[in-house]
Amino acid sequence: MKGLCVSYVDWNLVGNQEDHKSQGLCSERLVVRRGKPFRITLFFKDKPFDPRTESLIFKALLGELCVEIPATFSQPTSDSTWGAQIKLGKTVYHSVTVQISTSSKAPVGLYNLQLNIQSQFGFQSCFLGGFILLFNPWCRADRVFLPSEVQRQEYVKNDMGMLFMGTSDNVQSRTWDFGLYEQKILDICLKILDISPQHNKNKNKDYLCRSDPVYLSRVVCAMINCEDDKGVLKGNWSGDFSKGVSPSQWTGSAAILKLWDKTQFSPVLYGQCWVFASVMCTVMRVLGIPTRVVTNFNSAHDTDGNLSVEEYYSETGEKLPQTADSIWNYHLWVECWMTRPDIGVGFDGWQALDPTPQERSDGIYCCGPCPVKAVREKRVDLFYDIPFIYAEVNADVHTAVVRNGKVLTWKVDTDRVGSLICTKCVDGSSPQDITNTYKKAKDNMSSAGSNCGSVTSQPSANTQRQKQTLGVSLKLSKVPVAGENISFSVTVTNKANFTRIVGEHVNAQVKEYNRSPMETFWEASQRLKLGPREVAVIQHSIPYAQAMRFLLGDNLVNLAVVLRDDVTMERVLEYEEFNISTPQISIQIDDEDGVLENTKHTVLLSFHNFFPVAVTGVLRVSGPGLTQEEETSKAYLLKAGETRQQAITICPKTAGAKMLQASLKLSNNHTVLRGSKTINVKAA
Repeated sequence: MKGLCVSYVDWNLVGNQEDHKSQGLCSERLVVRRGKPFRITLFFKDKPFDPRTESLIFKALLGELCVEIPATFSQPTSDSTWGAQIKLGKTVYHSVTVQISTSSKAPVGLYNLQLNIQSQFGFQSCFLGGFILLFNPWCRADRVFLPSEVQRQEYVKNDMGMLFMGTSDNVQSRTWDFGLYEQKILDICLKILDISPQHNKNKNKDYLCRSDPVYLSRVVCAMINCEDDKGVLKGNWSGDFSKGVSPSQWTGSAAILKLWDKTQFSPVLYGQCWVFASVMCTVMRVLGIPTRVVTNFNSAHDTDGNLSVEEYYSETGEKLPQTADSIWNYHLWVECWMTRPDIGVGFDGWQALDPTPQERSDGIYCCGPCPVKAVREKRVDLFYDIPFIYAEVNADVHTAVVRNGKVLTWKVDTDRVGSLICTKCVDGSSPQDITNTYKKAKDNMSSAGSNCGSVTSQPSANTQRQKQTLGVSLKLSKVPVAGENISFSVTVTNKANFTRIVGEHVNAQVKEYNRSPMETFWEASQRLKLGPREVAVIQHSIPYAQAMRFLLGDNLVNLAVVLRDDVTMERVLEYEEFNISTPQISIQIDDEDGVLENTKHTVLLSFHNFFPVAVTGVLRVSGPGLTQEEETSKAYLLKAGETRQQAITICPKTAGAKMLQASLKLSNNHTVLRGSKTINVKAA
């Protein structure tokens, strides 16, 4: 009689992936999460399995690493060990079902499963196939375990994201399609690990270390940018995107990851902070680590490590580029949920990671994982990169008015940096304020020992002791809207008991979110007579026609006012940075509550030219699961003030929540109009 011979393996894809919450990640290969068993059924040729004379030994291979798993009739006693339990049940077609348990501490990756059969006829070996093992936030023994099911659905399985930009006073939202369930995305995420320098240097060591979410997150963080390796994205903040795609045009991660894979791992051109963070969020969620995208408004880049940022203005209110420090109006990174046994007790939970290449960490361009709790407690002695992230959310801002290299007046603002830190709320689209997870009230010594930087090492003693008798404040009349004049008021207060003549100078500069202001595009000045204790309110208006050619794309405005008294030599400064709101593309669908899978529906898009001149633009529509590919229309010509409508057809392939996105990129400038709509598709 011949020995056992496997004729077929049933991987039970549907049942296993439903149990492991991995539905949709891959349709061709079994995807499971560590620390939870899965079942396979072996069909033998010619004869059934006889446990009295035959034994089954499985081998799970990750590269050259191998774990041997003898099959027994007893259940594994721990979810931290591998095991195989035979479930004979009814003998059908010479089959046997085996429940394979994976360790909650196992490395993640693509495993090959081999079966060795020992019997009186000798030893036989056969290859059964491959399976992908991921982290398991549903398993208590896994280091990425997340207790809340609602949060697991949001931070692991949710395919639709919301990014927040603009300013803390005028938060703008932008939708993002993470593309978790698009074809080939899981395979591409595993390729990112295999292309990494760590893997190429020592494959076995890298495979072993993939059990550790801290290690793996640093590998992914470095691989999202291409500064040290064959990473996914090339950053570009020059404004010239002619050799690639403007970062503002990306609407999802899948197109970026597929392009990187298609070009044999050439960096995709181009990314900025929200693109880096969103693509990393996709990779980490696919690998099973709970992840969310976070926005830090007024994010400091402290280049000299003194936990302070210096800014300088002229007497006319022009901001001067005289320091390497900078404050980005907004900066996006990710937080990943994991335990941190490597740094002791009390720092488990959310860990900040920043794939935007800014500063090196252990010689490579990555940042984190940095425990958010450690940032709040200012534990700069721990790793990774806590001083850098602490400064991003907590640095003091030293602002000075200077003339001929001499500081005339200065002040310290301890609240501006990290004024709002937020992320998408669970099961919704609005921002959730998480500022208090990073920050707590500063003590009075927070700015002790700091200085005012490179113009002069420290203001003079007379300047510091000068009693302030002038007050000034800025206030926008309303949220600035594209196409309308920018109206604001300046309130001037004479705190002295005597009449005085003061000069007011207001300056508006255009700026990008991540750099110092550029040229001045509007200014005004006048002299005011103020009586004792008098308060005067001055109204100003910047004509939109004058500002239009500067405020293109996502540009912002740095508005500053300086008051000066030439008799007392007193100077006071106030400033504000703000963004311009642009109209959204309206998306309407017929019978919104009756959208069915495999059924065509009409969607109506409406967009408006808010410019006082004619513009042309190209409309792009994307919706994974709703449209075949990204649809691009012909160029539209819109007259000043004109509204245009465009009808498109969608045909959902599967039920569930889907996101439809539309963008109109104007060829005259860098402005992009956007719109999005979540469509709930019902089963037919």
